[in-house]
Amino acid sequence: MASKSELVKSLRAVRQLRHVRGFYALGLALWTASTAWTAWQSPGSPQMWVSVLLLVIFSGLLGLTSLWLQRLRARERSDVAHHAAPRTSRAPGHAHA
Repeated sequence: MASKSELVKSLRAVRQLRHVRGFYALGLALWTASTAWTAWQSPGSPQMWVSVLLLVIFSGLLGLTSLWLQRLRARERSDVAHHAAPRTSRAPGHAHA
């Protein structure tokens, strides 16, 4: 079982990765639009290739961030321990002993 400090660090990492993933998704959307616009205006220009390069970089960063988030969530699920006995339904009218 993970220690309390490891759990806090893991939760903090998940929260930070979610924020970063949003930033990368926004960057990906902007560079997609920029690449489409530049390719329409001047296909094959150096500006278009820089835009394509930044689009590929943001795509990679978004993919890696999503992969890390998925792995952290899977690790959190496997670290959860259930120590209590499962609750059973009692018939009405029965009191505790």
